[in-house]
Amino acid sequence: MKPLSIDGAWAFTPRVHADPRGSFLEAFRAADLPVPFELAQVNCSVSKAGVLRGIHFADVPPGQAKYVMCVSGSVLDVVVDLRVGSPGFGRWEAVALDDSERAAVYLSEGLGHGFMALSEEATVVYLCSTPYNPSAEHGVHPLSLGIEWPGLEPLLSEKDAAAPTLDAALEAGLLPDYATCRRFYAERH
Repeated sequence: MKPLSIDGAWAFTPRVHADPRGSFLEAFRAADLPVPFELAQVNCSVSKAGVLRGIHFADVPPGQAKYVMCVSGSVLDVVVDLRVGSPGFGRWEAVALDDSERAAVYLSEGLGHGFMALSEEATVVYLCSTPYNPSAEHGVHPLSLGIEWPGLEPLLSEKDAAAPTLDAALEAGLLPDYATCRRFYAERH
């Protein structure tokens, strides 16, 4: 796993074994993750080109760590440091995920996550450390963070379009606290 510039996020590019029949790869191995990960739920989304999902995050604790893969098509996957007090607060990093490189992104609890579908259709699968809890999930408007999204016309859900800006989420006290996240990370080891 290669650490991203945002503390608590890593990228993984598996070794793909190919022959005339096709290919095989190990898409996920818990033992290879740099932190413990307990799988609680698997999500799958299918999106048309330009669909922008996120930026989503959950209250910490318990938060929701994610291991994200694009199994068909291609997406621009983005991790945002939303942890108040973090040295990287407000920073983001983008990783291309597609069905040829087969790369994946792991992000820790407290980090924001979103992606934009780049291909005509893209299927993203993400493994989650906790089940979906609508009362603990929040979002930050994905077009308010200075993220360099590709030149496609973004298509957002009503919920994502109505999400607050980073400043408004900070003012409302919605964002995770960095010190609380660090304590939570230490407790799970």
